[in-house]
Amino acid sequence: MTTRRIAVADDSVLLREGLVRVLEEAGHEVIASLGDADSLVAAIDADRPDVAVLDVRMPPTFRDEGVRAAIELRRRHPGVAILLLSQYVEVAYAQELLGAGRGSVGYLLKDRVASLDELDDAIQRVAEGGTVLDPEVVAQLIGRRDDPLASLTPREREVLQLMAEGRSNGAIAARLFIGTGAVEKNVTSIFQKLALEDSGEDHRRVLAVVAWLQRD
Repeated sequence: MTTRRIAVADDSVLLREGLVRVLEEAGHEVIASLGDADSLVAAIDADRPDVAVLDVRMPPTFRDEGVRAAIELRRRHPGVAILLLSQYVEVAYAQELLGAGRGSVGYLLKDRVASLDELDDAIQRVAEGGTVLDPEVVAQLIGRRDDPLASLTPREREVLQLMAEGRSNGAIAARLFIGTGAVEKNVTSIFQKLALEDSGEDHRRVLAVVAWLQRD
């Protein structure tokens, strides 16, 4: 396991301190533990961590301060990975956060994180440049617009959803009980149908999830 420097923001003191304890017990260094989004941004301006873990809704209005802070952090400090950990899916801002296709971002729902290992795995994956999305987040994003993925086969849709969860081709193959070669063919077909230019496999994997959000 790689030790990460992490900044945490959540307005719930009990949840925030519990999260800090869990992260430290997992071997990470928590450089800041804060109760509002503005303080988090200021702390990261002063001392940049590897990963920022933050809630979506925080003071003062408890609406979208966290996710807006995440977007601001991506602008100011693109090298800091972002992991949103919330009870809510803010679709419009999630689209903006994911739309650049740069990776190093995750969006998990608190009630659906099944284990501490799952949380640590998500932190490691976003820190390494990956994208981690809860399936419910993906479902709400896809359901927000008319389906621009109509040309995809049912199997390609399954592969795309698992891609959106940040799974590798090998993991997708294991989940769908098919060969890795079959997954690669489906991924290539998805790229072609979504008209994603060959600008790098990892980049296209992220854009494949968000490309439909950018269409009319």
